[in-house]
Amino acid sequence: MLLKIYNKLLEFFGPQHWWPTIGTDNPKFEIIVGAILTQQTSWNNVEKAIKNLKDNNLLDPKKLYNLPIRKLEKVIRPCGFFRVKAKRLRSFLKFLIENYDGNVEKIFLSHLENLRKILLSVHGIGPETCDSIILYASEKPVFVIDAYTFRLCERYPIINSTKYEDVREFFEENLPKDVNLFKEFHALIVKLGKIYCKTKPLCKECPLNEGCNYAFSINNLSSK
Repeated sequence: MLLKIYNKLLEFFGPQHWWPTIGTDNPKFEIIVGAILTQQTSWNNVEKAIKNLKDNNLLDPKKLYNLPIRKLEKVIRPCGFFRVKAKRLRSFLKFLIENYDGNVEKIFLSHLENLRKILLSVHGIGPETCDSIILYASEKPVFVIDAYTFRLCERYPIINSTKYEDVREFFEENLPKDVNLFKEFHALIVKLGKIYCKTKPLCKECPLNEGCNYAFSINNLSSK
């Protein structure tokens, strides 16, 4: 079922080439920063914050860590919840510098399961942020589950669970262990959720209309 959904979305939307970066000298670190800043905000706002960091020559772990917290808040302000996110970012930077001398490549030498444990131990990094870092920055095969994925799973339906780890494991067990496929599928689900599978969905136009229980119930109600 999952591959069928993936192929439909890929045919309909085309490749998404996610995770987008703005062309910095340290793209993996940029992805990590973006994954932390994108919590509870749109990607457009995150891009503005990352551009501010780039323009101020701050997309470097040690430079960013040494920046006074108030200045950090000001630079990342476009991403929203900037005070909370500044603390989370500082927490990760402290961990990175104290344990890995500021070198993200050293973290990524860890085995996948151990890497998840390491990242989840850092204050402010939850499962979705952790797995985004692992998939897009370290390029290890872990499937990222977000609000759009939960919505798809509920409406299609795919799996009868709202627990992050249950859904993640289901996707990983029922798809080929392919990093590029995981990236593309996650990005396609996000695209679907933003355009069609919204809180108030556009079921008739949705490429997954056929086979969707939610669309079936909506269409039946509208026909009465």
